[in-house]
Amino acid sequence: MQLILKTIANELIKSFYFKKFELNQNFCDKLIDIEAPATANLITENEKINSCELAKLKTILEKYNIRFSNIYSNERETVLSGKSLKINSTFLNIKHLKNQFPLDLSYLQKDIIHKGTVRSGDRISSNGDLFIIGDVNPGAIISANNNVYVWGKLFGIAFAGKNGNKNASIASLYLNPLQLRICEIVAIGPKEKPKDQYPEVAILEDNKIIIKPYFLNKNL
Repeated sequence: MQLILKTIANELIKSFYFKKFELNQNFCDKLIDIEAPATANLITENEKINSCELAKLKTILEKYNIRFSNIYSNERETVLSGKSLKINSTFLNIKHLKNQFPLDLSYLQKDIIHKGTVRSGDRISSNGDLFIIGDVNPGAIISANNNVYVWGKLFGIAFAGKNGNKNASIASLYLNPLQLRICEIVAIGPKEKPKDQYPEVAILEDNKIIIKPYFLNKNL
């Protein structure tokens, strides 16, 4: 299944795939950084989804202030289930489904560069890598499907590997975060300030987040 999230002004926020039995914490994590209010369109191909399954999805979306807007499917059972929940549901055959909703979403994998301080309450997310040129204050949340780089001081919350990329990392010139997260692994930041003034990087090793000195490529 493909979920397409848009703003009220119909601008694309993000799009991702999931399976109907994956409505778990990992699914919810993909909704955390959505700037509400938003709308959701569900596209399914050859998947029969009953009203109970759709109701569960609808409840999760509403929790994040996301309105379930439309369902597009080539399965009549799925369309009828959507209509029973008063969700706009449209039957499309496979040919029209693929023509109207192309499956190649690689263009969404874009890096983001943010210049300036990320202040408390701010949220910045990237479908690729995220580069912050400035400080990330306590109370701010930054996240990326791939890597997070902070060319400044990281005091807030940083989340890398949102799409399950276990090779993702979080690097900063001054790493003293409130919380770090890589994939599903979470680590609380240290209470003491870093003693050494050199860049550090957080990575996954043996299913744990560890912090190492970060050395730039000498050839750069």
